[in-house]
Amino acid sequence: MKKQWFTISVYSENNVGLLNRISGIFLKRHINIESLNVSKSEIENVSKFTIVVNTTEDWTRKIVGQIEKQIEVIKAFYHTDDETIYQESALFKIKSALLFDERQIQNIIKESNSQIVTVSRDFFVLAKTGRRHEIDEMHDALEPYGILQFVRSGRIAVTKEAMPITEILEQAIK
Repeated sequence: MKKQWFTISVYSENNVGLLNRISGIFLKRHINIESLNVSKSEIENVSKFTIVVNTTEDWTRKIVGQIEKQIEVIKAFYHTDDETIYQESALFKIKSALLFDERQIQNIIKESNSQIVTVSRDFFVLAKTGRRHEIDEMHDALEPYGILQFVRSGRIAVTKEAMPITEILEQAIK
């Protein structure tokens, strides 16, 4: 089986220590977590972990099975990139002088559809939202000018198909 990108969605109670146990499942199998985001979900008092891995479907299926064995986990799903709509966000901190002295910086901002978040005497901050490759392209374009700081978020994703998590929760409550 060939490796590919998978987005794993884990719906759980918000309990201390769960993230550690979930990351341990990946560690035991020597699978790197490429991206991780945890937030509240569309369901009250339920958290959603969004985990991105590059591995085989067989390993992904086994990992999801192990995650579901955690007592706080309500349900876990995995999807390919084609089955999801996803984005990442990034912030770039750049010297302010470049904004005025380097015309190409203004072109990069315009062409990348990024936004200036703040400008101060010493630096300005750009925000870019998009796919990983779009953020990487912007990073590569800005790198020759000097990036003071760079940070990227984990992937956030929704599935193209309906997620049956609400129905699963309703059945569990009955």
